[in-house]
Amino acid sequence: MRIYSFYENAFRAFRNHPSLSKLLVVVAVSGSAGGGLLAYSDSKPYNAENVVATPEAEIKRKKVVVLGTGWAGYSFLKDLKNPSYDVHVISPRNYFAFTPLLPSVTVGTVEARSICEPIRKMIKKKDVSVSYWEAECLSIDPVNKKVNCRSTQDAAVNDKADFSVDYDYLVIAIGARSNTFNTPGVEENAHFLKEVEDAQKIRQSIIDCFEKAALPTLSEDERKRILHFVVVGGGPTGVEFAAELHDFVNEDLVKLYPKVKELVKITLLEATDHILNMFDKRITAFAEEKFHRDGINLQTGSMVVKVTDKEISTKALKNGGKISSMPYGMLVWSTGIGPRPVITQFMKQIGQGNRRALGTDEWLRVEGTGEIYALGDSATIVQRKVMEDIAEIFKKADKDNSGTLTVKEMHELVDDILERYPQIELYLKNRQMKSIVDLMTDAKGDAKKESVELNIEEFRKALSQVDSQMKNLPATAQVAAQQGTYLADCFNRMEECEKNPQGPIRIRGEGRHRFKPFRYRHFGQFAPLGGEQAAAQLPGDWVSIGHSTQWLWYSVYASKQVSWRTRALVVGDWTRRFMFGRDSSRI
Repeated sequence: MRIYSFYENAFRAFRNHPSLSKLLVVVAVSGSAGGGLLAYSDSKPYNAENVVATPEAEIKRKKVVVLGTGWAGYSFLKDLKNPSYDVHVISPRNYFAFTPLLPSVTVGTVEARSICEPIRKMIKKKDVSVSYWEAECLSIDPVNKKVNCRSTQDAAVNDKADFSVDYDYLVIAIGARSNTFNTPGVEENAHFLKEVEDAQKIRQSIIDCFEKAALPTLSEDERKRILHFVVVGGGPTGVEFAAELHDFVNEDLVKLYPKVKELVKITLLEATDHILNMFDKRITAFAEEKFHRDGINLQTGSMVVKVTDKEISTKALKNGGKISSMPYGMLVWSTGIGPRPVITQFMKQIGQGNRRALGTDEWLRVEGTGEIYALGDSATIVQRKVMEDIAEIFKKADKDNSGTLTVKEMHELVDDILERYPQIELYLKNRQMKSIVDLMTDAKGDAKKESVELNIEEFRKALSQVDSQMKNLPATAQVAAQQGTYLADCFNRMEECEKNPQGPIRIRGEGRHRFKPFRYRHFGQFAPLGGEQAAAQLPGDWVSIGHSTQWLWYSVYASKQVSWRTRALVVGDWTRRFMFGRDSSRI
């Protein structure tokens, strides 16, 4: 048993610390005497100091604290493979939710459990040391490198609900909350659609409205009010929920509540002139036309100014700003996102109090901090402006210190510049230019490309408009997932890139950055519009609308599930809905 225990401990040490593989253990067992020989070899020359110091240095792991189990946090954990970290996950929810299907959960097209994957199930399969605590982060102490947390359990062990966790690296991925824009009455009376619990509450509320309207004691006006469903926000979430609700009512509920069929009304309020503003105009026009055909009351240019328990007050952004009111039975608020309280507090601590989200550099490192990273909806990348660094760029490229920049000198630095400042590439694309050298040639007029030379002022003028192409990344699951994967890859290669940096040249300094900056790759976006129709805008400005696009949506969202379990459950829910309709039970 002692020999077995020795082998077991040795195997665990080799698995957790690959660098110990330099040791070669040879055991020879002879007969019943159980004699043996233990030997080792090392590729380095023998040094007593090395033998004593190495194990302690190797055993100590860097502690990584991850806040959140949403798209960014889950992707980071899933792709982190370096066993040299001790990872602690802190989140009030012990599962990952496939949030793009939340509108489907609100009406029973998909069940809540079908889009949730237990976080402990995922970390159990990993070779990295990962622990999970169900708690909420209350505050972040960047000076002492600690996060202060509180258990979400009703009865904390020994009445100790609060605790602190220190870290070497902190990954903030706690997402955002719905933005009410401080509109009176919204917090108290509206439903939001950010979490699985939100979708379940909406589903219960829909059924409640129909059951109330079916009671014999109500007047006709009261029934109309109760069955008036209002959606505020014409973005993808609001539009998809309105479409799902319309299908639920017309395909399932009217069969069960035939007496109230003609009283149901769905209204979609949008403050701008059109819904789905981030999509191609063809998609926007099709969606608006379809909603009008379906009888959904679409009101654009209408801003909500006040909400009570029975009435919504809106202000027309045209026609002199007329204020009007409408009675309602249920309200769903989907008008964008804002920072959570802990993020707002943290931003004030680090001098970012005027931002809407945590500002990070292109490597997802929070500005004004050390080893703190932020990704997903809780953060925004603050892209460095070319004009802020124009003098340093010129100096770095002008290797012969002649005071002028030639095409040859620019060619040697162009790849690093384009990687460091992606807005240049977007500007060139819009101007239909092939390279930054074309900008230099354009600045000189009719001069031949090979002979172009620019001084600092001419170079500044040539690049003066490139920063106009800077755009913030959208707050989508696609962005968050890619950021999590990117940061995990950086952590996996941290030691390697410390020795051999792989990023672009440092414009303000010497050497190179450790990693290449994060670059978002857009794979397209969908907008389900109800009636088994959807719209898609894919890379290359390719637009698809109709029934075939809905089937493309089914295939993509099934394939994007994080496990075979959730994939089977979601497909099963879709199949059940086709065969038997949606469940309208009030559970």
